[in-house]
Amino acid sequence: MDLSYWETKTWFSNIDFCIIGSGITGLNCALNLKERFPRAKILILERGILPNGASTKNAGFACFGSVSEILDDLNSHSEAEVLQLIQKRLKGLKLLRETLGDQNIGYKEYGGYELFTVEDAALFEECNSALPKLNTMLKPVFGDSVFSIQNDSFGFKNIQKKLIFNQFEGQLNTGKMMEVLLHKVQKACIKILNNITVEEFVETKNSIKIKTDKLEISANKLLIATNGFSEKLGISEVKPARAQVLVTKPIKNLEIKGTFHLDKGYYYFRNIGDRVLFGGGRNLDFKTEETTEIAQTELIQHRLEQLLKTTILPETRIEIDQRWSGIMGVGKQKNPVVKQISENVYCGVRLGGMGVAIGSLVGKELSELIK
Repeated sequence: MDLSYWETKTWFSNIDFCIIGSGITGLNCALNLKERFPRAKILILERGILPNGASTKNAGFACFGSVSEILDDLNSHSEAEVLQLIQKRLKGLKLLRETLGDQNIGYKEYGGYELFTVEDAALFEECNSALPKLNTMLKPVFGDSVFSIQNDSFGFKNIQKKLIFNQFEGQLNTGKMMEVLLHKVQKACIKILNNITVEEFVETKNSIKIKTDKLEISANKLLIATNGFSEKLGISEVKPARAQVLVTKPIKNLEIKGTFHLDKGYYYFRNIGDRVLFGGGRNLDFKTEETTEIAQTELIQHRLEQLLKTTILPETRIEIDQRWSGIMGVGKQKNPVVKQISENVYCGVRLGGMGVAIGSLVGKELSELIK
């Protein structure tokens, strides 16, 4: 880049903290750093014109795990670890709502539902049998029973007649959430540079040299908050996981209201006013979906449309309005990776598809690694 003196001095000199990624985690990290170090110069680098991973592309679920997901987690984590994960998600959602305000993010607590296909009768019985144990485990966290059984009042087809209801689950407007968060960051005089990709970084004695596709930048501290893209920066505990989504055109007399989970959470849908957002299907082809490419595949999009027409909205004329995808960061463990990598490099990544729930908290914890 051919920079002027003014550009160099204003944007690229004396940077105290450089943050990679302007998603929920990166922006919250920046806000917390500014609160702790009011005079610090903070620069955020973002590869997209908007946050390019999942923060502006997610489904807007304010959730902490369906019954089948929690039982699945208990197979690979201890009960204490699973409880800690759920507590973190709840704490993160509370922090998000307190930071931005429910009205500003369109938060609605309609509750959440888990559906089970006709073929998944055994899974439903397993989950139903586990409800007393899970409610007992979670009652100290929520102060009440979380899960209950309800009849299907939505007219779904090819599923069990009973649904598992979560009274504490909510939904929000992802666009509003990020717009308000970005405004808050800009108001704090934190600089964001978009459409700039970090290729590598080198730690020297006195600074971090950050090489991008546009120029080289120096900073005193580097904080990585790129989640699904962090493997490219050498963080091996994280793998990218693409999530494909579609949204319908308005549907007259739509009765669906709330957030819904199907097939152990691999499919999920919700209402956006009188539209239905439907996403998932990564389990159809894990290998192909382990990518940072923003795209859709015929296999998954066809399955999403098929489930819409045969299961979710049978006997309803459906037109698809938009399709998109986002990149999550996952790993063998569900807990996020928040750690110091070297003397002046830190990361807060691996949000495991729960970025809305834990992104604010991970950003705060990442900032607190700086002493």
